Formats: sequence, structure tokens, C-alpha cells
Amino acid sequence: MLAATALTASGLPTAWSQTLNLAPAPSSATAERQAGPLPAVGSPLALPEVPLLDGSVFRPAQAEGRVLVVYWWASTCPFCALQSPEVQKLWDAERRKPQGLQFLTLSIDRKPEDALAYLQKKGYTFPAGFVTPQIHQALPKPKGLPITVVRGRDGRVLQAERGQLFPEDVEQLARWVA
Repeated sequence: MLAATALTASGLPTAWSQTLNLAPAPSSATAERQAGPLPAVGSPLALPEVPLLDGSVFRPAQAEGRVLVVYWWASTCPFCALQSPEVQKLWDAERRKPQGLQFLTLSIDRKPEDALAYLQKKGYTFPAGFVTPQIHQALPKPKGLPITVVRGRDGRVLQAERGQLFPEDVEQLARWVA
């Protein structure tokens, strides 16, 4: 659930907006032209520290020895609109398990306010950050949307998917912790 924190006039957590350069993101067309391929299965996936839209911070140490789902989305993406409810269901099922899946979702919306408003409107509580130039440099979004990458306990990619996953495919992501 989105934590109660001090908010700016735009609805962003005060501490979050003070720590980042919130310059507008490049257009989605520009970002997509610059996007690379999906990470290869077996390749290492380094994680940056990511301020989350609820005012908390995702720290790479949280994912050490854990399976992590990294999910890039946008509030304007029709395929994300179909996949995100399934991601929320999986987050709800896994979040309290001692060794359940960890999640880091990353909005590529042009403004963090748009992403936050969308999360609140839909009632989504999965951990969500906003892709800033700094985050994009440390963890570049591959070409396409939505993008779902599963990072294993050893920090290597177990699965990488471009495009919408069906409900049963999202549910099957939990197999990586079994």
C-alpha cells in the first residue's frame, strides 16, 4: 500500500522529489529508438538504488539471495493495463512469504505524477519507481513494453519477456522461487 508521507503540491513524496532531477523524460519514441535488446538469460543484472513513488527506496541489498521481478510499464500502455492487475495479484500473493518473489516495477511515464496518479486510481500497491535518466543509465529499459525480467538469487537473468504476459504467464513467474 502506498505509505502516508509528506507530499509536494504535485502529489509526490517530498523526500523523493527533492532527491531527483525531475526533468521531463525524453519522448517515448526517442527512448524506444535508443532502447536495447532484452537481457540474455544467464547474464548478470545489476540493480541501482531506486526511489519509489510511495516515498520509500528500493535498495539492491533487498534482492540479494532473492528472486526479483523487474517490470517496466506505463500508465498509457494498453498491454500494461492488462498485465498490471495480474502483477498486483502476484505481488499480493508473494509479498508476505519469507522467500517470496521481490518486485521492482518501473514506470516510463513522462512525469512521475502521472505514474503516481495511475497507481492510486487503480489501487496498485506493488513497489513502483520512476525511470529517471540516472536509473535508465544504471538499468536500461529494453525495447518494447511491457517488459518483464526475472532476476535469480545469484543476480543473473532467469527469464526476460517483451510484451504482454497472459494471466497464467504472470502467475507462473512464482515458479522461480519454488
